[in-house]
Amino acid sequence: MAKSASTFVCQECGASHARWSGKCDACGAWNSIVEEAGGGDVPKGLGRKKGSKIEFVPLRGEAQPAPRLATGIAEFDRVCGGGLVPGSALLVGGDPGIGKSTILLQVCAELAKAGTAGCVYVSGEEAIDQVRLRAERLGLADAPVELAAATNVRDIVASLDGPSAARVVVIDSIQTLYLDNLDSAPGTVSQVRTSAQELIRLAKKRGFTLILVGHVTKEGLIAGPKVLEHMVDTVLYFEGERGHQFRILRAVKNRFGPAAEIGVFEMTDGGLAEVPNPSALFLGDREDGVSGAAVFAGIEGTRPMLVEIQALTAPASYGTPRRAVIGWDSSRLSMLLAVLESRSGVAIGGQDVFLNVAGGLRVSEPAADLAVAAALVSSHTGKPVPADTVVFGEVGLSGEIRQVGQADVRLREAAKLGFSRAVVPARRRGKKSKTATDLGLLFVDHLDQLIGWLRDAEPAGPHPVERAANG
Repeated sequence: MAKSASTFVCQECGASHARWSGKCDACGAWNSIVEEAGGGDVPKGLGRKKGSKIEFVPLRGEAQPAPRLATGIAEFDRVCGGGLVPGSALLVGGDPGIGKSTILLQVCAELAKAGTAGCVYVSGEEAIDQVRLRAERLGLADAPVELAAATNVRDIVASLDGPSAARVVVIDSIQTLYLDNLDSAPGTVSQVRTSAQELIRLAKKRGFTLILVGHVTKEGLIAGPKVLEHMVDTVLYFEGERGHQFRILRAVKNRFGPAAEIGVFEMTDGGLAEVPNPSALFLGDREDGVSGAAVFAGIEGTRPMLVEIQALTAPASYGTPRRAVIGWDSSRLSMLLAVLESRSGVAIGGQDVFLNVAGGLRVSEPAADLAVAAALVSSHTGKPVPADTVVFGEVGLSGEIRQVGQADVRLREAAKLGFSRAVVPARRRGKKSKTATDLGLLFVDHLDQLIGWLRDAEPAGPHPVERAANG
């Protein structure tokens, strides 16, 4: 029998190459091509054998909602769309040490202690004693969770393919598993893809929920082929800075619920604790009367969230001004600085600019433009933004303020936390709002109006969150 030829496969996108090269032509990644043994003969197609006919049904019909298995952790259930769906596959990714194994061990323990589901935790990175030590630190040692340390997919499938009571299976992590009939090493594209395919097939067959833990690359993306994210039903990312105690669990794909939903957790000695009101927590350490800070009323998924935008401008020490951004898009900051200087005459382009979203949250929606502009102008002029004011709106290239969605939801969240004023786009002036009677709204249609208001605004009284708590 002829020896199967080896192929060169990109570990980032899974593209095959005839020979090794330093750069993948498909995705542009450098030093990602690895030699793998050939998988045998080339498939010959369907051939002459006839397949069985499938039944086509009309689009209109009765569809039952997917059943849910509540984990008891409200923030985790929110991100999943209301709970775990039997027969589904979830992929959880995040930086090392961010808390992936911790939150999944807590989920298994809550389900097992409640008696709603049998849980199996398969670790390919740690020994059973290490998992037990973590459970003791978290106070979960008495939870009836079944543990196993295995990396062979054939053994795992043989153990789970039976009339067992397991309804939730956690694999930590998919990059450590391997199939013994493949010659490539664990973590390669072929091993990750085939291992995930076998486990997902078994989950659909037996009806248990499969949760896969995935490593991430230095760019923050889940390692392995991109097809891995297409194979699963839900993709969750753990976000957060090591210097902050907050952790954000974000859904970037969900076939059974809304995408872009987030759950907020706080890292404590007893594991990850839920944060039911993240707006109050993100604004808890805010100081009054400080220039360069503005409160942004944003939307994360279906949840309104108030965060503080901090900006600092300083004379440039070198010829080229510095731009340092944490938690926001650096390209959008450059655009906003150009608009401020060209359309409103704010000479800020030659200064060092530092921008930070307090609390470690990453903001991506364009509605934060106006709050960032208010923080920049406040830092540049030394005039603080009133502490009882929230700001939101999109800024165009001509300096106009554009309307954003779900404005009423943002205003209701601000009113609930004790804020009394809001700077909003002028194009919603003609719309009726129940919240408009609770907040004093300042309508602006250009950045010049915002700058003029900051110049003439009077400082507010106590901290709005403290005032809401005391009142």
